[in-house]
Amino acid sequence: MRIALFGNTFRLEAVDTAFHLLTTLQMLNIDVVIEASFYEFLQEQHGRDVGDLSYKILDNEDFSADIALSLGGDGTFLNTAKHIGAKGIPILGINTGRLGFLSDVANNEIETALESIVNHQYQVEERSVLQLIADNPDWNECPFALNEIALLKQDTSSMITIHVKVKGELLNSYRADGLLLATPTGSTAYSMSVGGPIVVPQSNNFILSPVASHTLSIRPLIIPDTWELDISVSSRTKSFLAALDGRSDVFPQSTTLKIRKADHTIKVVKRANHTFFDTLKTKLMWGADKRTE
Repeated sequence: MRIALFGNTFRLEAVDTAFHLLTTLQMLNIDVVIEASFYEFLQEQHGRDVGDLSYKILDNEDFSADIALSLGGDGTFLNTAKHIGAKGIPILGINTGRLGFLSDVANNEIETALESIVNHQYQVEERSVLQLIADNPDWNECPFALNEIALLKQDTSSMITIHVKVKGELLNSYRADGLLLATPTGSTAYSMSVGGPIVVPQSNNFILSPVASHTLSIRPLIIPDTWELDISVSSRTKSFLAALDGRSDVFPQSTTLKIRKADHTIKVVKRANHTFFDTLKTKLMWGADKRTE
């Protein structure tokens, strides 16, 4: 078995967890390839030779693995998904961050989780991915997002107007600070923070959620994920921000966009008997009642 390891390069408290993880993988005789920037981070912060452990360095996108491990929070998981792309490699998230909807394996569950991987006692969920197509020849970034695509004002004052068409028909012109198009996976991320609904990952739809809409009657809208959206933006600054899972670029307002469901999915590893509803109960404290304590 070969595992590709990706990690958070900002949290110093995750360094010891990373070495614990690498040591455990070595004890299980698992072949490991580690992403280059994470390797350099461990070398710099830990003061010991990471090369003492047997693995290869992953320094480009040409790699293969049976499983990818994401060590960090949900942001690290999204970055891992970007590297995995259409390779179809399942990702397991190990949480060293805060909330962790995608990275839901706790530090004290690492050994159990890895043993489950070795024994093939896990399930794989396929998650929808969004694709952004821009008529801007200067833009050549990764066009995919697992959580959401956010169209936002660039400055801190005036709103923007986001014109959204579906099948040639104007759906709405959103006057707001921005607009999110989220996948079911992203329904518990940015979309939830602006009042969007929580959607189970297996749903075949997307969520349109305005950010600070100027019209109070405009509410989040769920649409089929087979629909393609044609979008244009009007802004006093003549520009706007497009963020794909937090990776942002500035576009001139003359740019027209198309957002659709990508041709590939991201595969998420879930431990056996661990469900989305368990995650909601744990992370959002569903069903918890302080009065009974």
